[in-house]
Formats: sequence, structure tokens, C-alpha cells
Amino acid sequence: MTMDGGLASLFFLFVAGFCATAPWRALGVLLSKGIDPDSELLRWVRAVSTALIAGLVARLVFFPAGVLADIPLTIRLTAFAVGIAIFFLSRRNLAAGILGGEAAFLLAAALS
Repeated sequence: MTMDGGLASLFFLFVAGFCATAPWRALGVLLSKGIDPDSELLRWVRAVSTALIAGLVARLVFFPAGVLADIPLTIRLTAFAVGIAIFFLSRRNLAAGILGGEAAFLLAAALS
């Protein structure tokens, strides 16, 4: 069985990505067995990861790159606000917030 260049490249990326991350995930599972999920350390880790995500989202909204930069700031801010509102209205359902914000973004971008 032979693979063309595109399929072979995708296969290589999948295998390389899996091999680069799987051992660390397994090690994390093994080392996390005795950690209290409500400990100060994990609260700090959650706070740092939340701050990183917030920073990345803010960067996408205020300083977009590529095609996203062509969408006006008002549309990006409106979609962000809709996503946040849906997140809280759906009892903090992250998937609902993301899908709602994305739908608002796509609708507003299509109408502009």
C-alpha cells in the first residue's frame, strides 16, 4: 500500500503528534493519583490555565491575524459577548457558549 505525499504527510503529523504527547499524558495520569483536586497547587494551575486561555481569546478578538483581521472589531466583540451570555445562560456550559459565539460570529460576518 502506498500513500501519496499529502496523505503521508498527514499520517506523519498524526504519529509525531501522538508520540510527542502520549507519554507525557500517561506520566501525568500516573503522577496525579495522590493529588487532591482541591489543593492550593491545582487551584493555582487552574488559575494560570484560565488566564492563558483568556489571553489567547483576547488576542484573537483585539489583535487577529490572517482572514480574521478582515472582520470588523464590532462583529468580533458582539460574537464574543453573545458567547459569554450563552455560556452563563446555559448554566456555564462551555460547549454552548462556544457554539453560540461561533454562530453569532458566522451570522454577523455573513450579513456584513
